[in-house]
Amino acid sequence: MFDKFGEMGSVREINDLAANLLKEADTESIRILAKENGLEPEIADMYISGEITELCDDTMAAIGKIEVEADELKPTEIMQDWIEYVKSQCMESEEMARAVRSKGKTIKGMIGELLKWSFQNQYNIDKFIMKAAGVNANKCTLGIPGMGTAKKIIKEYYTGGAS
Repeated sequence: MFDKFGEMGSVREINDLAANLLKEADTESIRILAKENGLEPEIADMYISGEITELCDDTMAAIGKIEVEADELKPTEIMQDWIEYVKSQCMESEEMARAVRSKGKTIKGMIGELLKWSFQNQYNIDKFIMKAAGVNANKCTLGIPGMGTAKKIIKEYYTGGAS
C-alpha cells in the first residue's frame, strides 16, 4: 500500500517530501508518491509542471488515503456506505480530513470498531422474521449499528470525540 515512501501522517509530510523530490527533479518519485497516496496522476503532473504549488491539501490527502485503503480492502454493501460517509465528512471538515490522514488511523480499524460494537450489541431476531427470511435456526441475532450510532463510532475512532 505505502511501499516506497511509507504511511504519511499529514498533508505537510506529503507536500514537504514532494517539494524535496521536485528540487531534485525526481519526477518519477513524485508520481509514485502521488499514486501511493491516492492522488490522480494528473495532479502529480500539474505539480511537476508548476501549475499548482502543493501536491495536495488536507481533503485530497484524506480522500486519497481512503481510496488506497479501500482499493486494498474491496469493501461492499454497508462497509462501502461507512467509507462513503467518512469521505463526505472529510469534504465537510478539515479536522476530520486531518484525523483520517493521521498515522495509524485506517479504514480497517474504523470497521473493526463498528464490528466490535456490533458483536457487543446483538439482539435476538423475532421468530416470525426468521421464518419470513427462511432461517431455520433456533436462534438468530443481529447487531448492525444504525447510522446515528455508526456516525458516533466513526467520529470517535478518528477524532477521539463523539458527535
